[in-house]
Amino acid sequence: MSKAKTILLVEDDPAIAMIIRETLVGECGRFVSVASIAERNAWLADNRPDLVITDVVLPDGDGIDSLRIDALTPVIVLSAQNTLDTAVRATGIGSYDYLPKPFDLDELTASVRAALQRKAEPAARDIAAPADSHGLVGRAPAMQAVYRTIARLASNDLAVLILGESGTGKEVVARAIHATGLRRNGPFVAINMAAIPRELIEAELFGHEKGAFTGAHSRNAGRFEQAAGGTLFLDEIGDMPLEAQTRLLRVLQSNEYSTVGGSQALRADVRVIAATHRDMRTLVADGRFREDLFYRLNVIPVTLPPLRDRRSDIAALVRHFVEAGRSSGLPDRQFAPAAMQWLERYDWPGNVRELGNVVQRLAVLSRDVVVTVRDVETVLHESGEGGGAVEPAALIARAVDDWAREQMADTASEGDIHEQLEAIVEAALFRRVLRDVRGNQLEAARRLGINRNTLRKRLGQLDIDPAHP
Repeated sequence: MSKAKTILLVEDDPAIAMIIRETLVGECGRFVSVASIAERNAWLADNRPDLVITDVVLPDGDGIDSLRIDALTPVIVLSAQNTLDTAVRATGIGSYDYLPKPFDLDELTASVRAALQRKAEPAARDIAAPADSHGLVGRAPAMQAVYRTIARLASNDLAVLILGESGTGKEVVARAIHATGLRRNGPFVAINMAAIPRELIEAELFGHEKGAFTGAHSRNAGRFEQAAGGTLFLDEIGDMPLEAQTRLLRVLQSNEYSTVGGSQALRADVRVIAATHRDMRTLVADGRFREDLFYRLNVIPVTLPPLRDRRSDIAALVRHFVEAGRSSGLPDRQFAPAAMQWLERYDWPGNVRELGNVVQRLAVLSRDVVVTVRDVETVLHESGEGGGAVEPAALIARAVDDWAREQMADTASEGDIHEQLEAIVEAALFRRVLRDVRGNQLEAARRLGINRNTLRKRLGQLDIDPAHP
């Protein structure tokens, strides 16, 4: 059926356009490629495509905002502007899919085939078009998957379960889902299951009547009632006691609840978003979390990557925290390249939260406008984080790991990466030692624990002048 259909591609990069054409020309009866909004609009004036594939940044404007097309025509958006804002705006025009550049051709082909087999849902157009990314920063591939999921949640009220280590930003994501969704004009109410005594959780969630228990001197509205018309965020859901889990399950099944001590059925008019840093399947297997409740909450899972898996976002996050601190009255700061490299190599066990705290402390404690490596090490050491100053061996290991990963990704590699690395490390080591001993080769050989002739030979091979290392 797709063989008789028409695909319109709007892409100003000739190389990308050619690759897409070669990939998809067999998927349709007619493939049309244009390079600007003006060309697109001229073609659309006399033709109706079955699918539009469009870039966002075009020579004469924004490919999303300017697109005016039949609500039943699916759109696939391609963009190097890989932010939550782009993903949500893409969904806001009724797009069938959003693929951040660089994209996988097999994924594009699968999306095209699926889009040509069904019409885009008109309901997807009732979505907010935010002016920012709601606190979410970063363009790493792992974050792109998060943005795409958030965008697809904007047109429905399905339950969401956010998974991720502590400090990865689960509440920030929950707020972004709320702010871009159908209930964005309602309240966002959060409750931390781990911070409330077990005996008070049900009263906190569902409210209580006067006299329901000792100390209940008046009626109190619970979080479900407070969040009516909006979103209820259940943080650390893995710490919820089993008895409260049973009652929560009934509410999710029936959309009704009653207050503690009350008999009147109240409507649960909320979207539920839950989050945890725990392994929920392990909790279920151990009998500490109800399996039926887990599946009720896990309708749409969102898994947040730890910061160590998105190191390319660290510089952008640092700038974000510096700007946030400046708006709160903290001094402006810049980071020396070596200091930024240090931050990018550190493993950040506390994830984004830890990075934000460190940047704020550096803004206050650094004496100069430019933050140095010593500043970073001092702040972490004084705060008891990171086990004090970073071990040089650990930094070397991380640097080697990063370098080796890049070399392995190069398909043209000749298989000599061991020799390359050996030369890099030896040259750096020899230069350091020669500088310390002021070019004395005999002393340098002694410090290195190698024969002087061996040192002289290697210096020649590495093209190192011992007098000016």
